[in-house]
Amino acid sequence: MSIIEKNLTELCDAVQKRELKSEAITKAFLDQSTRLNPKLNAYITMNEKALEQARDVDKKIASGAKVGRLAGVPIAIKDMLCTKGIKTTAGSKILHNFIPQYSAAVVEKLEGAGAITIGKTNQDEFAMGSSTETSHYGICRNPWSTDYVPGGSSGGSAAAVSARMAPMAIGTDTGGSVRQPANFCGIVGVKPTYGRVSRYGIVAYASSLDQAGPMGHTVQDCATIMEVISGKDVRDTTSAQEAVPEWSKNLTDNLKGLKIGLPKEYFAEGVSDDVRKVVKNAIDIAKAAGAEIVDVSLPLTHLGVAVYYLVATCEASSNLARYDGVRFGYRSDFEKSPAVDVDDFYSRNRGEGFGSEVKRRIMLGTYALSSGYYDAYYKKACQVRRLLRQNFLDAFKKCDVLLSPASTTPAFKIGERIESPIEMYLNDIYTTSTNLAGLPGMSVPGGFSKDKLPIGVQIMAAHFQEQKMLNVGYAIEKSLNLTREVPNVVR
Repeated sequence: MSIIEKNLTELCDAVQKRELKSEAITKAFLDQSTRLNPKLNAYITMNEKALEQARDVDKKIASGAKVGRLAGVPIAIKDMLCTKGIKTTAGSKILHNFIPQYSAAVVEKLEGAGAITIGKTNQDEFAMGSSTETSHYGICRNPWSTDYVPGGSSGGSAAAVSARMAPMAIGTDTGGSVRQPANFCGIVGVKPTYGRVSRYGIVAYASSLDQAGPMGHTVQDCATIMEVISGKDVRDTTSAQEAVPEWSKNLTDNLKGLKIGLPKEYFAEGVSDDVRKVVKNAIDIAKAAGAEIVDVSLPLTHLGVAVYYLVATCEASSNLARYDGVRFGYRSDFEKSPAVDVDDFYSRNRGEGFGSEVKRRIMLGTYALSSGYYDAYYKKACQVRRLLRQNFLDAFKKCDVLLSPASTTPAFKIGERIESPIEMYLNDIYTTSTNLAGLPGMSVPGGFSKDKLPIGVQIMAAHFQEQKMLNVGYAIEKSLNLTREVPNVVR
């Protein structure tokens, strides 16, 4: 088995046992990235010091020094997370030259455990998209078929892992942006409970929804990364004080005594036959593993997308006000054409620096927050959000986890939905509600469509009940044994 075919757990073990050197591992993934990035555009920026850092790890190990559990293993970081000394763009022109002076808490913890940041992955601009087509740095492509999207907004992270350009990646999930691309690219993606992972140093899109999570080849890999990046952080007042369990050590495919709920609203019209078939098979696997299947209802599901696109755009309108071209980021060429006044200065910087989708969402949010409309839109959305959360709490009185499709269809073709914002937004119908309720969710590979495109299965749990969710994913993974499947582009 070649280096790039190994998963995170195998690579960590090999480094710790001195069977592989970090330099060899890092070089293998850098070589794969050099070969495939022109085809996939999964990375925006590579870490030029990755090999140097890998050699440092090898020296420490050779000297007998104690190293972290992720020592010497490269991990890709979504360009939404600040990385000290490495350009961080959020996929936007307005941050084309931004090099942070500090790293996000997630990156600090990964590097503190010995991991090496291999590069910054492509994404929808400011995480606003479901296909990684809105990035200022070009479209990212699905490794399973380059005519298709990899999902979004963490499409670059999903594509990089799927194409063996990194053994592991970090994404962010505001309305499904870890789970949906994991679903489209045939990998595991986990969104922890809101507050489980610090948001410090993550470029803010919608602060009450954003959460970073791991994307990898196996449930165990993702559980391991969750253990590293989770925990209270005084720099993020929303981070929870919950203890961090040893999820990876407690994984089991024995689901006896576990109740799995099937929300009837997630199996309505519009779900493709391919997706239905894959999800039904996952349900049968869970039954065979001992789980009891029960029917539940989430009656406000149909309002999830509308509520999400009000709450998220309102928060985005506020968060993105800081990008004005004064202190950092893109600034228009005022030497060639001086600004008429302050309004002209701001409007030109922001008008030229933001892409069309970001401008659309800023305008939607600004409108909904404006005088005379706040109560009718934002306040009402927050009230419905509370009721939607209660729907989930009621459902979890009848079951331990929920199982559903991650999306209504497999990946769609590049350009197919980009001109139809409503159709694109509806792509998130099965993922946004999880963020609105602050729940953990994940996507685990469940099979393939008739066109050989990956299809994932979504699993959701109650707040801070990630272990139950991970165990269901682990049982499905063990039964199907899809972790070694590779896209054609890799061969």
